[in-house]
Amino acid sequence: MNTPLIEAVLVVLREVLEFALLVGILLAAGAQAGARGRWLPAALLAGLAGAWGYMRSMGAISAWFDGVGYELVNAGLQILVYGLLLGVIGLLARYPGRAPGAFGWLAAVAIVSAITREGSEILLYLSAFEGRPQAVPDLLLGAVLGGGVGFSAGALLYYLLRGLPQRWAGWVTILLLALVGAGMWSQASALLIQADWLPAHAPLWDSSAVLPENSLPGQVLYALLGYEATPGPWQVALTAFALGAALLTATAGTWLRVHPHGDRDHD
Repeated sequence: MNTPLIEAVLVVLREVLEFALLVGILLAAGAQAGARGRWLPAALLAGLAGAWGYMRSMGAISAWFDGVGYELVNAGLQILVYGLLLGVIGLLARYPGRAPGAFGWLAAVAIVSAITREGSEILLYLSAFEGRPQAVPDLLLGAVLGGGVGFSAGALLYYLLRGLPQRWAGWVTILLLALVGAGMWSQASALLIQADWLPAHAPLWDSSAVLPENSLPGQVLYALLGYEATPGPWQVALTAFALGAALLTATAGTWLRVHPHGDRDHD
């Protein structure tokens, strides 16, 4: 079995899937709202630069907060992306078909933050093979294969969303953003538990026999929902709260659109 090749495919696929699906959803959301994707090239370049800088600083960052800086910074990036997605959800629900200028900024910063985190993981993994030149060809091939599958999934999701009937497309996109945002909190809570900032408890269930995390469906669900086969109570509770807050934001945005002068009606 070609271990470096398989490992590279799985590692790169796992990380690329997360931001590729996010890019696909945000591009579809922008297209539905009449916003061009001019923000994407700059966001991708800034994200790659951030990933490189983050990877190079990983040793120093890991020493922060008594040795749990890596976990806390990653959790912070996940929570930041969630907050930005809440803003996007609110705008899409409040202004369907016409995205304000803030949409591009929110989407761009979300992409930069996601690529900074996921890209640094890929670069860190690849850098571990510097002393093994014989493994480099398999490593690069695996990275290309994993990246190709991940980006293809993002492109497929984009075209699926663009192909939906107009009456469904907006709400399906908002629901996917809400699920992705909840997945961010799932991953963030797991990191906070690792850092002992949240208490650790026994898992509520174990679904690894039905859906292993390292399977392709498991990887996709991890990218979309932060899927974990053995989640603890804090992870489940914060994920559910994040999903509820995202749906509440969408509901509030819709109410403001339908009742733009609702507050004045009570004067």
